[in-house]
Amino acid sequence: MTTAIRSVLIANRGEIAARIIRTCRELGIRSIAVYSDADRVIPHVRYADEAYRLGPPPSRESYLLMDRILEIAHAAGADAIHPGYGFLSENAQFAEKVAASGIVWIGPPASAIKAMGDKTSARALMARAGVPTVPGSDGPVSDTQDALRACTQIGFPVLIKAAAGGGGKGMRVVRTAEEFPSLFEQAQSEARSAFGDARVYLERYLDEPRHIEFQILADAFGNVVHLGERECSIQRRHQKIVEESPSVLLDDALRKRMAETAIAAARACGYVNAGTIEFLVDREKRFYFLEMNTRLQVEHPVTEARTGIDLVKAQLHVAAGGRLPWTQEELSFSGHAIECRICAEDPSGDFLPSTGTLTRLRAPGGPGIREDRGIEEGGEVSVYYDSLIAKLVAWAPDREQAIARMARALREYDIAGVSTNIPVCAFVLRHPAFLRGAYDTGFIGTHFRPEGSAVETGDAEREKALAILCAWMEHGGALRKDQKASAPGTVPVSAHAGAPDHTVAGRNGRGTPTSWKARRFAGFRDGAK
Repeated sequence: MTTAIRSVLIANRGEIAARIIRTCRELGIRSIAVYSDADRVIPHVRYADEAYRLGPPPSRESYLLMDRILEIAHAAGADAIHPGYGFLSENAQFAEKVAASGIVWIGPPASAIKAMGDKTSARALMARAGVPTVPGSDGPVSDTQDALRACTQIGFPVLIKAAAGGGGKGMRVVRTAEEFPSLFEQAQSEARSAFGDARVYLERYLDEPRHIEFQILADAFGNVVHLGERECSIQRRHQKIVEESPSVLLDDALRKRMAETAIAAARACGYVNAGTIEFLVDREKRFYFLEMNTRLQVEHPVTEARTGIDLVKAQLHVAAGGRLPWTQEELSFSGHAIECRICAEDPSGDFLPSTGTLTRLRAPGGPGIREDRGIEEGGEVSVYYDSLIAKLVAWAPDREQAIARMARALREYDIAGVSTNIPVCAFVLRHPAFLRGAYDTGFIGTHFRPEGSAVETGDAEREKALAILCAWMEHGGALRKDQKASAPGTVPVSAHAGAPDHTVAGRNGRGTPTSWKARRFAGFRDGAK
């Protein structure tokens, strides 16, 4: 049975709220925005047909208020609620409340969210479904000595992971038995703080893994398809920075096996709507289930660029009771797509978030370029929410051209008022290892050095890449006039994101100071995506 969706409340903020509103507008669906006091004038509030105040800036007093959001949805006459990603998007209780109130939930059933939300139960479910999982503990471990005995069976190095969360919180790599007790305690403490749940479990740590995920779509009639893979191995502190599709690692046979496994995983939990199955691939190209994200992903535009499918439109169609409009055989993929997450953070300061007013923002454009952004010039990068400024996507007929387009687009950005990670994205795109496709999740830690240290150069290819990066920074007015020259064979990794006095230099060389102390605050990732 289909349900007419004429109005949608977007229970989120920023770029994802604006992106959902655009699809609603194309479909003639009334959009209803919600906002905190800190977000009163950001773009998604203006884009929407209607907008309603939630409360004060902290997400626990605004975007995490289930009953307040439902109250607004009923008062505004919303037919459906789209949670976006982050905040309440993977909260089974909220999904249940929405459905019980008679409003359509644009996402998977609460049962699927529950099944895949707890990492240990998800591992057990996948094992029963025949989906390969990384060797690890059978469930959560709480006693240090029991955990150490489990490590002996698993074999070092071991990865401690939070049972109730993700995003790198409550995660520690342990290489020896001697360091295990302290790291085990740290992981439990961080998990308790981040998720209100101190449970952790153990997995064998895979050296030099690749992080590859498959986008899936499923309807309520048992039809499940995949929309290809995205490689997300370029990360810092387990947070993705650069994503691309297709992955250069996979051949057709491995891609087919992983896609079939992703579909089997979705079927195993009774999945409906859009979701992502994430895998780790080791050096021998053995792949293992990592987790399932029961929501739309930040990097979904990469898939949209290659398939031509509007994933939000597909979500709305399925949530309304529609069947998938295509079979797997009817889906096609074109070209190569890359996404860079443009974040307000300081690469020279351990990637700490950078807050303040965007005193200047000039965005890139041109052929094959898409930018999804939730803040404008004059807007405030707040201490309360995720540091994402925009998602920049480049599409081209092949990988080489896509990289060139993305590099060109990054150079066109002109941002002042906060530090950004744009130089890091540019560094990745010009590095020989990335150009060869020979990279893994340790790329940033291995190759990138913050300002004040150096990246050693080796062969002529690397020296050329670093010279290009240096030229890029010079072009952006990034190198300060009083900066000392590097020693032979080194290049400082600095740019307009992270001058020593924490200024942001534009093409005119002028900068806007930002507060170093403002970056050191607790709970910045509250509601992070």
